[in-house]
Amino acid sequence: MTRLWAGVWIVLLVWSCSSPERTGPEVSFTVPANFPKPLYAFERNPLTTSGVELGKALFNETLLSKDNTISCAECHSQPYGFTHHGHDVSHGIHNLKGTRNSLPLQNLAWESEFFWDGGVPDLDLVPIAPIISEVEMGETMTNVIDKLRATKKYPLLFKKAFGTEEITTARFLQSLSQFMLTLVSANSRYDHFVRKEGVTLTNDEQAGLHLFQQKCSSCHAGELFTDRSYRNNGLFLTSDADEGRFRITNQEKDRYTFRVPSLRNVAVTGPYMHDGRFYTLEAVLDHYAENVHDTPNLDPILKASNGQRGIALTQQERQQIIAFLKTLTDEEFLTNKQLAVP
Repeated sequence: MTRLWAGVWIVLLVWSCSSPERTGPEVSFTVPANFPKPLYAFERNPLTTSGVELGKALFNETLLSKDNTISCAECHSQPYGFTHHGHDVSHGIHNLKGTRNSLPLQNLAWESEFFWDGGVPDLDLVPIAPIISEVEMGETMTNVIDKLRATKKYPLLFKKAFGTEEITTARFLQSLSQFMLTLVSANSRYDHFVRKEGVTLTNDEQAGLHLFQQKCSSCHAGELFTDRSYRNNGLFLTSDADEGRFRITNQEKDRYTFRVPSLRNVAVTGPYMHDGRFYTLEAVLDHYAENVHDTPNLDPILKASNGQRGIALTQQERQQIIAFLKTLTDEEFLTNKQLAVP
């Protein structure tokens, strides 16, 4: 564990052992009727109106980057499911390229591990990773806090949220979590359909749903459309292939495995895969049907006992699955002004 992360854990330990700081009315967090129980410990960081407001301001604040040009929203754009639309991997300061595709930010209260390799086990720590990454925001937490303290705006917002103008790393991370926890996507056509709220699916969409449940739901399970596991889905390995979760666990079984992402809003969150190699859903389905490679730790689901790899899908079935996946687009979430850039 690096000195930095050891320091962060100490901050969190102290934070978790103390009473939550807050002022103003709490924001009610509603669990959608078709969702499971959230995993986030809200009692440690209750949502308040002023805390969410501060978190939203920080999420869109370019002072978080070394050259004051990049905010969190740069790589997490609302109309595209809070992803970096059109970029195979994230672009940071000085147009430096990262190494992985920007995952959607949605339904984070139901997650306990973050990023493609699960390297961060707490939502409250997530913002630190891109801030200190040299190819993303390239800044230090110390500098970020100092820059915020030097503004006229933020001491007042912190006082509104926490009762005093003091700006600390813990308060900074708490408020960002509060905003990110409000990014709940649960009102797609699919959601209205399963909750019997007057929405019907077309014949192709229903056929796609049936196929999806048969052939895709082992990994993209439940109402969150992920089983939160790490798997190798048989992508072609380049000479400098990303080793995925192996970098975190150093266990051979995890080499080339990556987080199974949620498929909510998948129609607008391309490119796809950890390195953004596929630009269309058609290309993704073609991969699973025709191009799964027998690489180390290939998930057993993708390799039959007779050696046949992939998922058997006709062209019509692929199109029907895509028709169903498009019903997971939540227009209300993608256009909600309360979540938009101020």
